Amino acid sequence: MKHFKSNNIIVHMLAWAVCFSIPILIYNNPYGEYMASTNEKFGLPEIINYSLFIIFFYLNAFLFIPVYFSKKRTLEYIVFVVIVILAIATVNTLLSQIYRPHTPPRPFIRVFLYRVFICLANLAISTSYRMIMDNLKRERELKEKENENLLAELSFLRSQISPHFVFNVLNSVVSLARKKSNQVEPVLMELSNLMRYMLYESDTEKVSVNKMVMYLTSYINLQKMRFNDDVKIDYKVIDNSNKDNYIEPMLFIPLVENAFKHGIGIIENPEINVLLTVNEKSIVLHVQNKFNRNTTIEKEKKSGIGLANLKRRLNLLYPQAHELIITEKENNFFTNLNLIIQ
Repeated sequence: MKHFKSNNIIVHMLAWAVCFSIPILIYNNPYGEYMASTNEKFGLPEIINYSLFIIFFYLNAFLFIPVYFSKKRTLEYIVFVVIVILAIATVNTLLSQIYRPHTPPRPFIRVFLYRVFICLANLAISTSYRMIMDNLKRERELKEKENENLLAELSFLRSQISPHFVFNVLNSVVSLARKKSNQVEPVLMELSNLMRYMLYESDTEKVSVNKMVMYLTSYINLQKMRFNDDVKIDYKVIDNSNKDNYIEPMLFIPLVENAFKHGIGIIENPEINVLLTVNEKSIVLHVQNKFNRNTTIEKEKKSGIGLANLKRRLNLLYPQAHELIITEKENNFFTNLNLIIQ
């Protein structure tokens, strides 16, 4: 009986108790037959009759329907159901005629047809129950499959982010090493902080907003060390929250990374502005960078995982709780992300 859990068994027992107690409580005799005393309202005949109804209910729900009807063995299903109904109706009729006789006596066929009608009602209820249970099971399995697919997709998206980000950061270190800059050691320290975050935090379901801010700060500090005065970088964090909330990892860095990817190179007076505002129930990120349309097109051909990846993750994780607006104006690229976190 693996179909049942303990709570289901209790519900079924209560349902049968209510079902079979109603006629006893309402009528002197459940079958409208003559009784010598009220002590005869429920005895061995009734126990046998009700037991047969219960057995038929579960035979149909857990044997006849799944083994025959669901497997397109319709004829066999009908034959078995008809045999069982006739057998139950016959036994119940004989018990009624022998132990609960009616005065004046009623024809056997009349009582028999009444029992058949009760069996058909039982069959209809049993079949409905089985259909409902099957539908619930299919919906549950579909939901579990969707959740598994979602988790697999999110895992894949995260796996795209980390190597892509590390690749860009290592390029920064190589650039400084070629210049024999004394900033190599501080940059490696910042890189160590970033790698620690990526190894121990990015694979978790949720990360602290404070740690996310520290991660973003380390990344921008690294870029400042790399470019010095070659790129004007303005980074500001406004914290209006008194508590540390939790969000999905690696949601904000792709936008900042994208600004550095397209905001440097063959650009006159390159400038990157990042404003992060942390509120009690939301986080707002504003990113602005200059860009060269020709070089941007070439870079997007070589790589473009970050932004498309981020859009997909936001749609999966925060379908009704985010707003991402990307605009261009006079060789300036503006990105605004408003994320509702509660």
